[in-house]
Amino acid sequence: MAIHPTAIIEPGVIVGRHTAIWDHVHVRHSTRIGAECIIGEKTHIAYDVTIGDRVKINAFVYICTGVTIERGVMISAGTVFTNDRFPRATTPDFRELLSSEPDEKTLTTLVREGATIGAQATIGPGLTIGRFSMVGMGAVVTHDVPDFALVVGNPARIVGYVCVCGRKLTSEGASARNGGGLRCQSCNSRYALDASSAVPPAVAG
Repeated sequence: MAIHPTAIIEPGVIVGRHTAIWDHVHVRHSTRIGAECIIGEKTHIAYDVTIGDRVKINAFVYICTGVTIERGVMISAGTVFTNDRFPRATTPDFRELLSSEPDEKTLTTLVREGATIGAQATIGPGLTIGRFSMVGMGAVVTHDVPDFALVVGNPARIVGYVCVCGRKLTSEGASARNGGGLRCQSCNSRYALDASSAVPPAVAG
């Protein structure tokens, strides 16, 4: 474990073996960070966040309370997570500043194993980012992302599917639109689409 002397690690944080935390990172209390992770400079991780093993988090990332990140995820620079669908600073009469503590309106987000979130992406509250999916640079994600899906834009929309190696999958003929296959031209892995053509659920070969 390597923690830069400028990093702030609050009491109650658990950090796994061989994890590196770079300069000016702030990790709030009760957060769990797995083994062999990299937490980039000036990243803020709120309390009660769970991060799995071998997660790579680049610089200037904001991870709010209620986020769970599974193993092998990459979160690129400048990514922002959110957890409140109806945020306000004060009561309607402006007489009282509202608490930042989580309450019944705080929503949780799950980033499944192997997913990649591109630089400057914004992740809305209460979502699931699917296994080995890929969120494009600058995307604003407002709906769940299926496993292996590639989403881009604002709001983010599915524009294809990606391999576990990160390359975009290509259709193996017209049959791919009717429950057929997809193939990675880089590593030659093959995938099968389900009946609704929503996600490639498993590597076929």
